[in-house]
Amino acid sequence: MRHIISLLMENEAGALSRVAGLFSARGYNIESLVVAPTEDPTLSRMTIVTSGSDAVIEQINKQLNKLIDVAAVMDLSEGEHLERELMLVKVRAVGKDREELKRMTDIFRGRIIDVSDLTYTIELTGTGHKLERFLQAIERDLILETVRTGASGIGRGERILKL
Repeated sequence: MRHIISLLMENEAGALSRVAGLFSARGYNIESLVVAPTEDPTLSRMTIVTSGSDAVIEQINKQLNKLIDVAAVMDLSEGEHLERELMLVKVRAVGKDREELKRMTDIFRGRIIDVSDLTYTIELTGTGHKLERFLQAIERDLILETVRTGASGIGRGERILKL
């Protein structure tokens, strides 16, 4: 099962590599990883998307809590949460494809952020599933390049990750 694990960690050199090393040493896969400073400059928030059985996820959470750099851990998948990912897609946009790409971008609530004679660069945000549906909706041979951030997530309502 897919899990989104969010954690607060010290914002210092080597902290990211210790968390990634924990996954690597135990043979766990990281599907996506997002790290950025928080409102507190001494802390970073890391969002990890991984998959595994309940036992594997429990083990990952226990091991993360043992790391000295990690201040708090929350498995967002265990409750209501919001999740978003950013994707930039450069597509070949010539002739009749230009209007169709504009239409598809509007349908998926994206934005065309760069235009040239031959290409559009499209920005989309949403769940990974939504972004995949957009890629499936346009012709594969039009896609020149794709860049994705990986999932970021936050608990809904009063569900807060804090110290």
